[in-house]
Amino acid sequence: MAKKLKLKTKRGAAKRFKITGSGRVKRAHAGKRHLLGTKPSKRTRRLRQGALVKGVDEREVKRMLPYGC
Repeated sequence: MAKKLKLKTKRGAAKRFKITGSGRVKRAHAGKRHLLGTKPSKRTRRLRQGALVKGVDEREVKRMLPYGC
């Protein structure tokens, strides 16, 4: 019987997403890198909070992270 091949993790996805204990995918909000002086403080505070990836996108991300990095 042939050995099963190992799957490679997409390193860019591994740096951007984390799998939660319940199997959902966490992500960070966009828009918190530069040009922060023009954005209200309330908005930048909300951008600190994490968010979950939704639906079809979640399936795609999980394919990029075969071992749940």
